[in-house]
Amino acid sequence: MVGFYNYTVIITYMSLVSACLGMFFSAQGNFKAALFCLLLSGLCDMIDGPVARTRKRTDSEQKFGIQIDSLCDLVSFGIQPGVLVYCIAKNMADNKVIEYVGLGVAIVFGLCAVIRLAYFNVTEEERREKEGTKKRTGYQGLPVTNAALIIPGLFNARYFTDGKVFSIIMIAGLAITAFLFVYNFKMFKLNGKKLIPVGIFGVAILVACFFTPV
Repeated sequence: MVGFYNYTVIITYMSLVSACLGMFFSAQGNFKAALFCLLLSGLCDMIDGPVARTRKRTDSEQKFGIQIDSLCDLVSFGIQPGVLVYCIAKNMADNKVIEYVGLGVAIVFGLCAVIRLAYFNVTEEERREKEGTKKRTGYQGLPVTNAALIIPGLFNARYFTDGKVFSIIMIAGLAITAFLFVYNFKMFKLNGKKLIPVGIFGVAILVACFFTPV
């Protein structure tokens, strides 16, 4: 069979499966389940790197892993959040203008994610040629995986707003996140035990989301 099949890529594939389920739930109007899938995709992305480093891989396997990671990230964090926000606007705003604006922003969000991921792949390849396998300490622009926390975090605005206002907040948050994908600023990278607070924060957001009125 074409491709590489081992446990180092299974978690990355799980992120993609979760994203597909999340988009299905979004289309069904089951936003809490969709948010769970988005956060699950984020969790998979957070641990797939450490898991991959537990196995000695060939150069081809490492390159394959990088490509698979970016392709799955595009679906999980570039398409899934846009579909979720568009479906929220369609189902909750009851306003065609807001719905179409949501669709437009979702499309732009996907484009910005593509650009961000392509730029990362190019710069990461150049960095590896200079530094070898040394861990990256920072990024230029906001990594697309941050959408897994930003969008569910914004969803908690549902505690205070509804309908059109809530939809506008979600669309605006999606637009700002898209801009940060391609805006040139330095962002540090968390590694190892520093990721634990991020995981705890994600669980807290998920719990809060499940108590929001829908």
